[in-house]
Amino acid sequence: MDGRRRERLWRLVTERVADRDPDTGWVGVVCAVAVGELDVDGSAVSLRLRDNDQELVAADGPWATSLEELQYTVGEGPGVEAFTAGDPVLVDELVTGEQRWPGFADGAAASGVGAAFAFPLGVGALRLGTLDLYRREPGTLGQEGLGDALALATIATTALLTDSNGGGGPHAQWARHDVAGHYDDVNVATGMLATELRISLENALLRLRAHAFSHRLPVTEVARAVLNRQLRLDAPQE
Repeated sequence: MDGRRRERLWRLVTERVADRDPDTGWVGVVCAVAVGELDVDGSAVSLRLRDNDQELVAADGPWATSLEELQYTVGEGPGVEAFTAGDPVLVDELVTGEQRWPGFADGAAASGVGAAFAFPLGVGALRLGTLDLYRREPGTLGQEGLGDALALATIATTALLTDSNGGGGPHAQWARHDVAGHYDDVNVATGMLATELRISLENALLRLRAHAFSHRLPVTEVARAVLNRQLRLDAPQE
């Protein structure tokens, strides 16, 4: 990638951080810049763990947010694969029934996704999450777009690492509390189900996800229904 273009992206993100609400932070601006500078229609950054747990840090809008939640609900998708493999995942044309992630592909196609790209965030063996990009029409990012996406992934990684190390300044302001799509309710509901049904946390989470997938609901909505005693999952899921 052209060094001048990389510097331009850093400068663009820095300037927009200074101009926007401080709660938006660097990661939120990275998502906005990705949509503005790349040929994509949606962008999101999620923290991820090896057990398929995740936390949405920032997204440029409801569409990208819903696609991150879809990955969390079905436990598969470009972001999950990129995080697990440690390499970018580039899907130029996402067709219904995609063999790699049938659950995600069907839901994403129904939401109007034509292409999806995911970039792991981390340094060396340390993996933090992914930058996920979505496009409504099929097509590649192109060489220049791929370079820009990798540069934005580096910026997002720097922001997350600075925050986790207790660093101050705008890098630390990624403001998860201000982003829709957090999964605290899922974690609490998982623990509650595991305790009440005397099953493992993994099996409790599988019950939540299975109900969400079979009823085409976000897993966060199912979790809130369980916590509010509006839904019981003590019977085997069909």
